[in-house]
Amino acid sequence: MKPRSKIIVFDVNETLLDIEILNPFFASAYGDARVMRQWFAELILYSQALTLSGSYLEFGKLAVGVLQMVAEIRGVSLSDADVADFTARMRSMPAHPDAAPALALLQREGFRLATLTNSGAKAGKAVLEKAGLAGHFERLFSVEEAGQFKPAPATYEFVATSFGVETGSLRMVAAHTWDTLGAVAAGCDAALLTRPGNALLPVGPQPGIVEKDLVSLARRIVETDS
Repeated sequence: MKPRSKIIVFDVNETLLDIEILNPFFASAYGDARVMRQWFAELILYSQALTLSGSYLEFGKLAVGVLQMVAEIRGVSLSDADVADFTARMRSMPAHPDAAPALALLQREGFRLATLTNSGAKAGKAVLEKAGLAGHFERLFSVEEAGQFKPAPATYEFVATSFGVETGSLRMVAAHTWDTLGAVAAGCDAALLTRPGNALLPVGPQPGIVEKDLVSLARRIVETDS
């Protein structure tokens, strides 16, 4: 089989793994499952704020910190048991149903696959192993190794350097426009997965591929790099 020109790099949280498993926790602890989206949006906001201010904190610790911040804002009291329940759910996020078939398709077509997650290296590997997806990937990268969160250019550049290629040899696959913006700005190609709650931002650097499910997206990647 002819070698493919692009290495496909996947975001993990929400792109491959279903963060909706956290909804029952927020429904119970906060009285509203929709608070999960507030927590997740602020988690990304403060991860980027840390990077812009020259700081870094392991993603799991930041996730709990933002959880506690949102609780204070909403007048919710979280117990140690609540926090333990939350972290257990974070470590057990299941794969989306379309993840394994899409990854298998790309593997059959000769693509090299990797992940790049904001999660810590150990936590990111563990949750992918538990979800049954880790075996599809040649490398599992964490922003921890760059000391900055996505979408900092250094995170994508670290992956490229580790593979011994330029960023132009990478295609970033993510369910978040902020991630594809960063990847394109760093010189990568990108593909946006518009899962429910996510959409294309019609301004700024654009991903070359946009699809609503991962299998369709994988097929587009195959067609594009044929």
